[in-house]
Amino acid sequence: MTVPVFLSDVLDGPELVLGGAEGRHAAAVRRVRAGERVDLTDGAGAVAECVVREVLKDALRLDVTGRYEVARPSPRIVVVQGLPKGDRGELAVEMMTEAGVDVIVPWAASRSITQWKGERAAKALGRWRSTAREAAKQARRFHLPEVTEPASTAGVAELLAGAALGLVLHEEAAEPLSGVALPAGGDIVVVVGPEGGVSDDELGRFRAAKAVPVLLGPTVLRTSTAGVAAAAVLSARTGRW
Repeated sequence: MTVPVFLSDVLDGPELVLGGAEGRHAAAVRRVRAGERVDLTDGAGAVAECVVREVLKDALRLDVTGRYEVARPSPRIVVVQGLPKGDRGELAVEMMTEAGVDVIVPWAASRSITQWKGERAAKALGRWRSTAREAAKQARRFHLPEVTEPASTAGVAELLAGAALGLVLHEEAAEPLSGVALPAGGDIVVVVGPEGGVSDDELGRFRAAKAVPVLLGPTVLRTSTAGVAAAAVLSARTGRW
């Protein structure tokens, strides 16, 4: 059985208590039992291997059996996700987290049907971050993905200009993603358009920031699946997988 992962800010010492929301989830929802193995992580690469000594009402008492650090993958994969409609944004975040994407940037593209404004923006961003957190634990990731504040098109262009490699998924691109030369380190930034795609003006601004339009394949993917497909190709080609 896969060893469950829980988040904790405290990993030092021979004994630990997992309390708060994580402890309640472990005890009441996951129904972890005494003698079982669990892993705690701070979400930044530190891991404590533990055995459950005692299950309380809303916490676990743990004996630490080992510790180690997980290095951050390189190059980093950053996906700029054009805001999709409905709950497809959370689906995209979940799948990209499982695939190992390091940074997810919500992008208010000109063709995005959904627009994040005011209180709605804060709630939507909170859902994306919560989705990433839970998906990371399920996938046994010890580095939580960063879900940034929403970016404007100008912000995305700036991000692309500073990347080791900037890519824009586009159905009319001539170069396939599987053939583009990749850097050994730094950030690979991939732009995924919303349902309506990337506009000509946006594509021109991204080209000016040295981004390369690339083609995923002969079929057209939904915006919610394009990011995870691109991440899979990049992870295999860079040796992350």
